[in-house]
Amino acid sequence: MAEAEGVAARRTALDALARIDDDGAYANLVLSSVLERGGPGGASLSAQDRGFVTDLVYGSVRMQRACDFLVDRFLTSDPPPPARRALRLGAYQLAFRDDLPSYAVVSATVSAAPKRFRGLVNAVLRKVAGAPVEFPDDATRLSYPDWIFERLVADLGHDDALAALETMDRPPAVHRRDDGYVQDRASQWVAELVGAWAGDLVADLCAAPGGKATAMAASGATVVAADLNPGRVGLVAANAASVSSPALFPIVADATAPPLRRGVFDAVLLDAPCSGLGVLRRRADARWRIDRDAPERLGALAKRMAEAAVGLVRPGGVLVFSVCTLTAAESIAVDEHLAALHPQLVALEAPTGPWRPWGRGAILLPQAADTDGMCLYRYRLE
Repeated sequence: MAEAEGVAARRTALDALARIDDDGAYANLVLSSVLERGGPGGASLSAQDRGFVTDLVYGSVRMQRACDFLVDRFLTSDPPPPARRALRLGAYQLAFRDDLPSYAVVSATVSAAPKRFRGLVNAVLRKVAGAPVEFPDDATRLSYPDWIFERLVADLGHDDALAALETMDRPPAVHRRDDGYVQDRASQWVAELVGAWAGDLVADLCAAPGGKATAMAASGATVVAADLNPGRVGLVAANAASVSSPALFPIVADATAPPLRRGVFDAVLLDAPCSGLGVLRRRADARWRIDRDAPERLGALAKRMAEAAVGLVRPGGVLVFSVCTLTAAESIAVDEHLAALHPQLVALEAPTGPWRPWGRGAILLPQAADTDGMCLYRYRLE
């Protein structure tokens, strides 16, 4: 990467970070926009530069707390937001990109920073580059809010929580199904574990963006794919069309009161809304957006959805409940709620392999198979 191109890539990254900070925009949407627009002045970015910008944006956002600690050691007051962004960008490269020489990082980041802050950025980043790093605690080192760190340690135990959080600090691997659809293996396994067969009638109550629904339809099942948000239902329809799923029927529906015939579905999948604490590697800014009350709030919503889902299953049919989080409040607590209200739901054998027992179901920790984190419960209606 030429020096001028490196500066252009860093300026593009700073533009994206400004929109995330100042406008509250989502990192993935902003990144798509800035990459499509190109570098400063509309100059096209090479494939290498696009990948570099992607890593700079996601990495700086993901490791924000750790980067702030690294630079705050050498600041006497909080810098203006444009300077803070440049300092974070430089600190991320110095601390978490072993392939970049320190002198090049400092030089290119200073050149990419707004002119009036270049002196500050240069002075601080030079100190960061030369100083040993001793983080005060694991939450700072791994760059998570204290409450997320403490919550997962309480639910998973210290060692498993630490390994999960470390795994979610790394970019996710890309997995492509045989039909070309990009989907994490954990989600693929959940769809497989529903056990949908040709001729089955299946309801997917929180289907967007449609990955699990299209996977089940590929087995020959007829899938009613519901979601509350009309725009997201449109996304389900588009994804179904992209992989040629003619037996998939998207509908707008509230999973707490689905407008579907009761007692007729061979299988019902409820992949419930959750805090997403198992997929933080995939959503760079999510750790800073989720509030500490989210697990209880969304766990309560999942209970209501699960109660409604039970009524759709035919006798002998299967209900599968899953969440892409790692908290007990959104998984074990929902299962215990169902067990108390619906003794006719018999828990099926939990999957093994990378999955671990988790109450009557199973949990898939991110570090177990380098996937998203998931919790899964399967039942048969007697």
